[in-house]
Amino acid sequence: MKTNYLICYDVREPRRLSRVYKFMKGRALHIQYSVFHCSLQWEDLQELKSKLKDLIKEDEDDIRIYPLPLEEKVIVMGCGDRIPDGVDIFI
Repeated sequence: MKTNYLICYDVREPRRLSRVYKFMKGRALHIQYSVFHCSLQWEDLQELKSKLKDLIKEDEDDIRIYPLPLEEKVIVMGCGDRIPDGVDIFI
């Protein structure tokens, strides 16, 4: 069973930041500058975490992975136009 995740990062060094961005861009929906949404099996999440760990410096960078509820609802304000499939928007 897949679970939805919100992955956010704060990477200090531009080269590492670029590597993390490129890695995530190929695996998840880019929502905002350093925020991605993805739907993963548990094993895929473990692999993603392992690869991200290899790309960052743990004493300088910060990556957070938040599991999301199955029925996602989101409030979009401003010019946000990237909405993951299956997410309900309410105003």
